[in-house]
Amino acid sequence: MHEQLLRLQNTLTNGLTPYHVNELTKTQLLQNGYIALFEEDDWALEEGGKYFVERDGSLIAFALDNLDNLSFKIAAAHTDACALKLKGNFLVSTPEYTKVNVEPYGGGVWYSFFDRPLKIAGRVIYEKDGSVIAQTVQSPYCVQIPSVAIHFNREVNERFAVNPQIDLLPLLSLQHTDEQAVFQSLGVSERVLAHDLFLVSAESAFDSGMQSELLSSPRVDNLTSVQAVLEALLSHQTQAGVCVGAFFNHEEVGNHSAQGAGGDFLENTLRRIAYSLRFNEIEFFKAMANSFLLSVDNAHAVHPNHPEKSDITNKTEMGKGIVIKSHAKQSYATTGVTSAVLKSIFEKANVPYQTFYNRSDAKSGATLGNICMSRFGIHGADIGLAQLAMHSALECFAKADYTALIDGVSAFYSTPLSQKENVVFLR
Repeated sequence: MHEQLLRLQNTLTNGLTPYHVNELTKTQLLQNGYIALFEEDDWALEEGGKYFVERDGSLIAFALDNLDNLSFKIAAAHTDACALKLKGNFLVSTPEYTKVNVEPYGGGVWYSFFDRPLKIAGRVIYEKDGSVIAQTVQSPYCVQIPSVAIHFNREVNERFAVNPQIDLLPLLSLQHTDEQAVFQSLGVSERVLAHDLFLVSAESAFDSGMQSELLSSPRVDNLTSVQAVLEALLSHQTQAGVCVGAFFNHEEVGNHSAQGAGGDFLENTLRRIAYSLRFNEIEFFKAMANSFLLSVDNAHAVHPNHPEKSDITNKTEMGKGIVIKSHAKQSYATTGVTSAVLKSIFEKANVPYQTFYNRSDAKSGATLGNICMSRFGIHGADIGLAQLAMHSALECFAKADYTALIDGVSAFYSTPLSQKENVVFLR
């Protein structure tokens, strides 16, 4: 567990943006014998092989195990987190300061970004030797969004509404500067043509709680899931099927992009796997009928100061195991059948679990699960670990739940599944 937590802390601290997460993920995959593929190339896949492919900030990895009966066991998580995205022409100059013009990315708890060390991170794109190159960058310095002193805002502790166009502009410098100087400070000397840059929390993951039983960090939602799926994929033991780890960008803004869960990246990858292994279209459809998708994204723990925010009979607790998430309007894709399948898998593997439902008078969040599953018509469910302060610049969770999440996804990968007449069999 110690090594797993160290790897997680590294991902939480250094996975500043989806582009940084991809680099960290690729490093671990390559160290474990995975081979890089490219969408524009032909694929020559072999049984027993391990591969990954990228698309513009998203990544899909897969291991080809015994393929006598083709099926896919997919665990999907998202690599993005709520942040502030730099606009084009992002410098705002006043007589006193230079600030950065940003817009919200996702539904963040924006007051939590005030008075906190923040970095500029993401990617910049430039032309060099006839090629357009995207370079992952981060600032070596921090910036801050300063609060208005209470002496100027006496009602701040009674009410405070954040105006993102006015209140969320970070202070960059006391000097007037230009964008090229900013890019040079990020380590890029070429003329930048475009960028996907964000303002992100620069704090490192740290132990919290009297017994150090908690881990506090930026980007707990959802890099805990990304790293847990990766750990399970790299260590699973299975006898049949294709085990897939899908890591998507753009979940926090709705999934609807070419590289998001609402695009065709996963579908195309699964089809190319089947066709490269000489399975035909009908065999692909049959494989999908025997496949299962886990949407791995975090859930809300009972809040220590506001327990009334939780459902009256489904109080999800930190430290009590994997959360199986359900919702009548299908914000989560879990059904009675898929919940039962997961409970059976977890119980056989001695993995603790609990259930999450929103209060019936509260609006539910959503995940990439139902979007992915509606494209394929396959079985699936939403799971995650319980956390506090979701979408804040600093979140927290129980270390024991992270271990349970790895064990649960590993058990899922290692369990052959099949379907006959709408009954799912665990062999």
